[in-house]
Amino acid sequence: MAATDQTVEVVVGNEHGLHARPAARLVGLVNSFDAVVTLTDLDTGRGPIDAGSLSMVATLNAQQGHRLRVGASGRQAAEVLAAIGELAAENFGDEPTAAGQTGSRAAGSLASGSGLDVAIGPAVIAGAGVDLNDYVAGGDEAARLDGAVATVAEELGRLRDASPEHGGIFEAHLALLKDRKPLDEIRAAIAAGTPAPVGWKQTYDDLAKTFEGLDDAYQRERAQDVRAVRDRVLRALTGATVDEAADGGILVVPELDAATAATLAAAKVAGIAVRAAGTTGHGVIVARSRGIPLITGIGDVAVPAGATVAFDARAGSFEVAPDEDAVRRTITERQTERERAIEEADQPATTVDGRTIAVLVNVGSVQDAVEARGADGSGLVRTEVLFGDRRTAPSVDEQAEQFRAIARALQEKPITIRTWDIGGDKPLPFLPQDQEANPFLGERGLRVFRRRPQLLRDQLEAVRRVAAETPVHVMFPMVTTADEVAWALDELGPRPDGLEVGIMVEVPAAALRIDTLAAGLDFVSIGTNDLTQYTTAADRTNTAVAPLADGLDPAVLQLIDHVVRRAGVRVAICGDLASDPQAAVLLAALGVDELSAVGPQVPLVKERLRHADLGQIDTAAVLAARDATQVRGLL
Repeated sequence: MAATDQTVEVVVGNEHGLHARPAARLVGLVNSFDAVVTLTDLDTGRGPIDAGSLSMVATLNAQQGHRLRVGASGRQAAEVLAAIGELAAENFGDEPTAAGQTGSRAAGSLASGSGLDVAIGPAVIAGAGVDLNDYVAGGDEAARLDGAVATVAEELGRLRDASPEHGGIFEAHLALLKDRKPLDEIRAAIAAGTPAPVGWKQTYDDLAKTFEGLDDAYQRERAQDVRAVRDRVLRALTGATVDEAADGGILVVPELDAATAATLAAAKVAGIAVRAAGTTGHGVIVARSRGIPLITGIGDVAVPAGATVAFDARAGSFEVAPDEDAVRRTITERQTERERAIEEADQPATTVDGRTIAVLVNVGSVQDAVEARGADGSGLVRTEVLFGDRRTAPSVDEQAEQFRAIARALQEKPITIRTWDIGGDKPLPFLPQDQEANPFLGERGLRVFRRRPQLLRDQLEAVRRVAAETPVHVMFPMVTTADEVAWALDELGPRPDGLEVGIMVEVPAAALRIDTLAAGLDFVSIGTNDLTQYTTAADRTNTAVAPLADGLDPAVLQLIDHVVRRAGVRVAICGDLASDPQAAVLLAALGVDELSAVGPQVPLVKERLRHADLGQIDTAAVLAARDATQVRGLL
């Protein structure tokens, strides 16, 4: 970098770092100034890279909490650095969302589907790729490419304008489309005699592979966006068409791109079946936000075009030539259940055999609490999400005010505040951590604060203040040993009357010695997401092994059963399993006292529990089952 360059340092505050959407905003900003801008990740040493190229910025792989040195030269160097500083302070325009609720709101003016998790219809096979064998090269290949890019840009612009909620996704696709680095490579290949479609495909295939090689699972799924842009331009170059799901059809695709999900007639298509696993792809987010029935991870099952297929995402099943009458009965039941659940959301979840299960809501913002229907309180306040957009640590007063606001939104029902749960894939911008070879097995949760306790002490002071005014519970994450529990209780100090204290059970070691860890506590809360991936040694966001990370695996259920029988205190579940109405019944039958679900699922979980006779659940057979598939069959 030249000595005359100007520099600033910014911190990445986004939950998933500079992925495609915030990177696109940064690139768009940079390219609006007369300046040359570079980025260097000071935490990894990567860079400097061209900040005007989306592929370069996104594959820099800058994660939340990383420090970036921004260098600029040129006539507007000072102006662009000031603008980048402002953009970084706003998380590069990327709004934080509570885990499990990404994209949950309606998609602007787009029509909505049924919102069910079961569907049946003739299979419409799509996404097989574009055949380049019949392409006839000749004439001005560069002009053909420019025309195709212009056509696709117009299409993506219309999609962006029609879908305000997901406009950022299509803005990122536009930035990928016009990225100068791959375009320069493709034009050079064309000048050397390569046909436009071949050059385009080779370059974007390589870019997709670069994304697939990134460390972060969410970033790896952005390769889908690259392939979506690749195929859209290839179709424009070759004149290929896209198979559209006919009325009542189920679209079967290798992976789902956002443009397809946004343009399907949501009220007409029966559903979408995606062969790839994973729930954070942009297409999946858009489809679910539109209420289109959808299942992911169906794998390589043979599906003839036109064959009747059905899926039940709740049960995790996909069938070719199903029992059509049985499926349609299930659809009717789910529709009735959904309508009744919303009407009766405020009624208690008392089972047929007389047990009342508290059904609470997971929140990562005050708005999550405001929107919750029927929740008996909050079983999980994710403080690292609540303050995840901050570049500096929140004060005690600021934390207390947010906790009070959540309690008010839930009509002063009990709220369970989880202390800072950082590390792994959840860094905090204002608490930088050392790079670790395997962060999921490193300093996570409570472990972080044994060496740096002050931030935790401030949070506990805020908890104590609010607990003196309204019902509050506090729990400590990633606990493994009794020594950690003793240390956390010492840090908490004197408790106001009514403040209940618990721990998260997320690792098998904690579950197996729960009788020791729970001594002196009021409750324990099982985080089934981490407990599942640690028990099965499978990252649920890694499509290659995601099917192994199933919360209904009997090994996971046996650990939950052990905790219920041995803890001697109230047992709650706050992982994804608690949001599954079918699993909720099983968890209640195992003796779990509380379930904390994502907001939209609270009414459905309560409805299912009200119609369950827990005494009829053969828990012994479930715990002895061969695998998660057999567990679902027993349920």
